Amino acid sequence: MLRLMLFRHAKSDWPAGVADRERPLAPRGRRAAPVMGTYMVRSGLTPSQVLVSPARRTLETWAAACDSWASPPPTTYEEAIYEAAPEMLLDVVRRRGTDSPLMLVGHNPGLESLTSRLVAAADRARLPVKFPTGGLAVIDLPAKGWAEVGPGTGTLERFVTPRSLEAEED
Repeated sequence: MLRLMLFRHAKSDWPAGVADRERPLAPRGRRAAPVMGTYMVRSGLTPSQVLVSPARRTLETWAAACDSWASPPPTTYEEAIYEAAPEMLLDVVRRRGTDSPLMLVGHNPGLESLTSRLVAAADRARLPVKFPTGGLAVIDLPAKGWAEVGPGTGTLERFVTPRSLEAEED
């Protein structure tokens, strides 16, 4: 059994004159990313390998999420994740051998589409209409290696957002 965690970058800002790739996190994103990181550690959702898009907002999200971790997992900055279609994201995953749990820190609409593509039809109803910023999908897949992973074979173990964690605290 393999586990894939898809973590969308936290809320980003849209400063005038800044290229998409260089957009930083917004104040809300800077608050949400560490909340998600703390949740991951407390819930035992520590990946063995992390692949991060090189866009500034994903780099800042991941840095803030694992800032307080005792030992952040090995991280690779993967160009192919930036603005990738779900097919490209799945290709990136399939090249990872057997590293599990594996995490991708990336963008929409790619992560949303990949999540829908991987989980079984029964689990799609549990997905939000949109993959919110800071959202984390945890998918369990019945395979020994990533090259074996196919559409509709995964089980959505959980889907968490910064907002859902705030609601739990209230």
